[in-house]
Amino acid sequence: MKARMAGLALMAACTLSGGVGASTIDDYTLARPEGLRRYIVVQPDKLARSNRPLVILLHGNGANAEMMVGLDSIAGYRMEDWIRLAERERVMLIAPDGTKARNGKRAWNDCRADASSNTTADDVGFIAELIDVAVNRLGADPERIYVFGSANGGTMAYRLAIELAPRLAAIGVQSALMPARSRCKAPATPVSVLVAHGTADPVMPYHGGSVGNWVLRERGSGIGAEESVALWRRLAGFQDAGLSFRIPHLKASDPTSAVRYVWGDDPAKVQVEFLRIDGGGHVPPSRSDELPWWLRKLVGNMNGDVDLAEEAWIFFRDKRAPVKP
Repeated sequence: MKARMAGLALMAACTLSGGVGASTIDDYTLARPEGLRRYIVVQPDKLARSNRPLVILLHGNGANAEMMVGLDSIAGYRMEDWIRLAERERVMLIAPDGTKARNGKRAWNDCRADASSNTTADDVGFIAELIDVAVNRLGADPERIYVFGSANGGTMAYRLAIELAPRLAAIGVQSALMPARSRCKAPATPVSVLVAHGTADPVMPYHGGSVGNWVLRERGSGIGAEESVALWRRLAGFQDAGLSFRIPHLKASDPTSAVRYVWGDDPAKVQVEFLRIDGGGHVPPSRSDELPWWLRKLVGNMNGDVDLAEEAWIFFRDKRAPVKP
């Protein structure tokens, strides 16, 4: 484990001016058979010395680790919800980078057999070793390892829930679908899963089908968002009917709205949650972040009624992995 960019700590202080705290942010590499793998570690001030809760953040296709922790932006759109939450709740974050695939974009080797632009790296092995590093060297609590992924990172989170299930307390998935054609085994172990998906997602279609747009090609296909949720719900033994709650609408100008569905009444045990964003696009809902108008044309509308990072942490925080590594 080797630190590369101590200057990231200064970047964090600039990014979070006016926030609730400060973080030390370090850049590391990990030697793997496919080469050096890079990851960013966010350690908020006043973080416990040991038994630290950890959220591993997986970026989408073509994005990077910096974007997941608010250190990089897309034409002014900067996602800072996770780092704000980490500082408020004293949670350690690790944001790894995927590897460059055949199309030149950073990506994850998820389970989609028909995604010809996927990377072929052993990403399951990489994340498993990253968890070892976090527990043995960074003080992470082995019972409180959570994974949250967006888009391609979300589909990778699904794969980790299949292959690393005993090591994960829960996963969160935003704008991602279970593969329609999978190279992986079917899920066999119940895992707590939070899914957030917009009904007007132009990249990962809500009802399933071909994934991608004119920018993202050869991305394979997925089953529908509701079908993806149902797969994990049935595995956990939950019936069709779950509790539902329409989240209060905050802005009359916001064309989207949000509904939460929950299966399982004990937050310390296995649960499945579905956050349906009616009219929402391929972006995480946020009460604080703003999406430039031209980006809305490309990826769809952002919901402003809920912070997805906060929603995910409320879902994660009481859950523990069933087996220590």
